Order: sequence, then structure tokens, then C-alpha cells
Amino acid sequence: MTIRARVSEKPGERHHLTARLQGALSIVVPVHDEEENIDPLYEEITSVLASLGHSYEIVVVDDGSRDGTFARLTELADRDPRLKVIRLRRNFGQTAAMSAGFDHASGEVIVPMDGDLQNDPRDIPRLLEKLAEGYDVVSGWRKDRQDSAVRRLPSRVANWLIGVVTGVHLHDYGCTLKAYRAEVLRETRLYGEMHRFLPALAKLAGAEIAELPVRHHARRFGRSKYGLKRTAKVILDLITVKFLSGYATKPSYVFGGSGVVLCFFGAIAAIYTAYEKWVRGVYAYKNPALLVAVFLFIIGVNLVLMGLLAELIVRTYHESQSKPTYTVREELNFDESLQG
Repeated sequence: MTIRARVSEKPGERHHLTARLQGALSIVVPVHDEEENIDPLYEEITSVLASLGHSYEIVVVDDGSRDGTFARLTELADRDPRLKVIRLRRNFGQTAAMSAGFDHASGEVIVPMDGDLQNDPRDIPRLLEKLAEGYDVVSGWRKDRQDSAVRRLPSRVANWLIGVVTGVHLHDYGCTLKAYRAEVLRETRLYGEMHRFLPALAKLAGAEIAELPVRHHARRFGRSKYGLKRTAKVILDLITVKFLSGYATKPSYVFGGSGVVLCFFGAIAAIYTAYEKWVRGVYAYKNPALLVAVFLFIIGVNLVLMGLLAELIVRTYHESQSKPTYTVREELNFDESLQG
């Protein structure tokens, strides 16, 4: 890991922070057709959380299951008011299900995890302890991953690529088991398949991130919902993350910059066309470089104009909602009245 923690220098702050972590905890579990896993998952989570000795809630999001998943959840929720169930109208995907869980979670710390029993709830206390050291996000790392090589190899490549593009180097972006401070998630909106980029998006908002090895088990019931077809979606979402991280408030830099570069090469092609005509006697209409120059100029000018339009859209977005282009970690003495 290349990202370091913001270590507290105030005496007693860690004790206070630990107390806050033990005050409110939300476990968010998206599930889809996991009927056989619901009961053992509930028993394992509640057993671990009961040993922590503080208040908690379990938010399970049924992402359009077609088996008996919701029926099992309903029976458990009738017995335990700390189990909160959200049923989506159809299968929207893991990102949407996690987003629904985050929106409905009321805890100060939110821990998402998979509903297939591959994540181990016994790692939750370790994540909370690490979070209490001063981090905003603690990401699980399935160091001894119990999946086939067909799934592990693309995942390693994706983790490397995400680290290179975003600058946030983690061993395992695909591990759902993580611990977040709730305020970090409230600053983030998820679309597409972007739940795996949450640490990078949190870093964009100024979060401090740590990584912790966690247990991983082979799937006992049901079948995996993930496949290689998600790879293309991940690549496209990665492009989106890179754009948001570098150009969200200055889109004219990427559009206008590209347009200027194309116009420059168009000018080179036009100069070459003139050289061919006056020095070597090649008529312009016989020289393909002229068409290249025209196309490059047209595309370049359009990109510059697109950048200007993007700037207008971004400014309208921020100003119409009074949305700042920054995020604040903490404030001091702003609740005090002015002294005369």
C-alpha cells in the first residue's frame, strides 16, 4: 500500500474514535437468488455482532431474487427488528443494490459484504479496529482467494489496471468486504458497475485508505453471478472514474486539449500539402494529406466547442445546486458566535 493514514496526535482521540465506531454500525448485504445462504449468513453475522456488544443493524437488499430469498428474509425480519430488508422491483445489479443499502443505512460506519458466505463476518471486528486508527476506508484483501484461476487472473489484471489509472494501489478492488465511514459514502454516487471503484472514488473525496487481509471461503450453495462479460463494463467504468478524478470540474482541458492537438496536426498536414504543391508540383487535390488536414481541423474545432459546452454544463450543475467543488474533512469553532 502506498497510501498512509492520517494519524491522530491528540491524546485520547483514538479512544473517542473507537467509542464512536462502537456506537452505530450498519452491515449492508446485497443478495440475488441466495435462498440457501440466507439462514447461515444471518446466524454468522449476528453471532459476530453480538460479541461486539454495541448497537447494529443488518440491511439486506434483495436484488430481484426469483427464488425463496425474500421469503426467508421476511421470516427472519419478523423475529429480529435489527434486520432490515429492501426488496428491489427487479434485478438492477450489485452496484444499484449496494447503493440502495447505503442510502437506507443509518450507522456511522457501514460495512458491505457479499451474501454468498464467501466473505467471513469474523473479519468485521478487525476492519473496525483498523478503521479506528484514523482511516476513512479499510478495504478487504482476499489474500488466499478460494476461486478458480479463470476468475483470479482477470481480477489481478483489473486490480493492477485500476491502480495504475487511479493512483490508488490496492491488491483486491473486487472484495466487497470493506469498512467505510458513512460520510465518505454520502459524498459518492454509484452508477454502472462502479461499486468496485469505491476506494478510488473515496480517495478522490479526500479519504484515507488502508488495506487488510481477510478470510475467503469457497462458495457452498448456489452459483456465482459474475462472469468475464463484466470485464468490458469495468474498463468503461474505469475510464469514467479517471475522467471524474482528473477533469470533473475542468472538462475543457481534456476536450479542448485534444482538439488543440488535432488542429496542430491538421496544420502540419496543411503545410505538407503546400510544400508538395510549391516544391514538388503535386496538385493539392491529388494529395491525401489535404483531406487529413481538413478532417483533423473539423474534429479538433468540434472537440474545442464540446469542451466549452461541457464547461457550461459543469458550471450549471454546481451553481444550480450550490454544490461546492471541494469536500471538507472537519471544521473548528464554526458553531461559535462572533466575538466583539
